[in-house]
Amino acid sequence: MKQPGVAVAPRSPSTLRSVAVPNEHGGWGLTGEPVLLGLLIAPSIAGVLLGLAAVGAFLLRQPLRVVLVDHHRGRDLARTQLARTVVLVEGAILVVLAAGATLLAGTRLWWPALAATPLVALELWFDRRSRSHRLAPELAGAVGVSAAAAMIMIAGAHASTEAAAAWLILGARVTTAIPHVRAQIARLHERPTSDRTLVAADLLAVVLAAAATVADRAFAAGAVAVVAVIAVQRFTADQRVAPKVLGIRQSVMGLSVVIATALGFHLA
Repeated sequence: MKQPGVAVAPRSPSTLRSVAVPNEHGGWGLTGEPVLLGLLIAPSIAGVLLGLAAVGAFLLRQPLRVVLVDHHRGRDLARTQLARTVVLVEGAILVVLAAGATLLAGTRLWWPALAATPLVALELWFDRRSRSHRLAPELAGAVGVSAAAAMIMIAGAHASTEAAAAWLILGARVTTAIPHVRAQIARLHERPTSDRTLVAADLLAVVLAAAATVADRAFAAGAVAVVAVIAVQRFTADQRVAPKVLGIRQSVMGLSVVIATALGFHLA
């Protein structure tokens, strides 16, 4: 029993981990893919800073979510205070990285971030209400973070149309991937799934991939890769595999889209 006047023991590493480390394993890949694509097409020091900032933003979401949820529920716990501290520290690092990239590449690189702001805001709205695992916030967050590829490309002196096309390819990839992953996990737990949702997601992904090709034909290979991913997902839809295997499969397909897109762009 804690006695009056006795100092409270430091917070355990497990508490810090639960506050500071994201528990969405797939989020690492969804964050890394736009960073990798942007740097493969347009490597630059400013792009590296933006890539680090994208990873930092992904890490920041976990403590920010704790703060938002606790505030929404009207409580201020020890973990809330810890999360608030982590947000301030990681936020300061993000500001430094963003400032460095801006000094090197100019303010033009920020239009994709502005365009993605409503998507990020939607994700945080669901986070605050502890509903972050619904389809809408997952898609919004994944498409929003994909803007990092566009920002890195602009930082590397590429045209806005090329940056937009890269973003569209990645948007198409996550638009088809996330509903399919959710459906396969639901099947593992014998929960109902909606074929209409999957068909709609695949059709929207095809439209986004086609729009990328219209914006810049150098991204045609990326569009073909997205269609190939859709075909693979359809072919394996009825397979029941462990979540770990599913995650590895999606990582391979995501990396394939990134490599095909980058190679297609450089060879065009």
